[in-house]
Amino acid sequence: MTAKRKENDMSAGTIKVPTRFVNDTRFDVAIPAAPFRGAAEHKLDQFKDWLLKRAAVPSANPDLMTRYQYAATEAATLAWMTPYPLLVLPVLLEEKLASARLHAERQKQIRGKSECIMAEAA
Repeated sequence: MTAKRKENDMSAGTIKVPTRFVNDTRFDVAIPAAPFRGAAEHKLDQFKDWLLKRAAVPSANPDLMTRYQYAATEAATLAWMTPYPLLVLPVLLEEKLASARLHAERQKQIRGKSECIMAEAA
């Protein structure tokens, strides 16, 4: 290998590449302030509780009441994401409570079948 070729051979590490660094470019980002909806949130929460008391008859089954509470909270959360949460909440809550009832009924059937199977196995 000739000396000139050896100087240009990058794998030999003989060529030094000059580097230069430029200052970082910075941008001013304006973050818009979210509107404060504290009063509306409080009204929505009160409305959710009122609707839940009207729709869900107090049950002796604490599991079902827990499911209703969870469904009501989920409905309120989804309603809050809409432009008109107080208008949307009743329909969403109705759908979520129906789903909770259906799920509780399925769980009850599954438990009944499981108990029968476990009784036969014992």
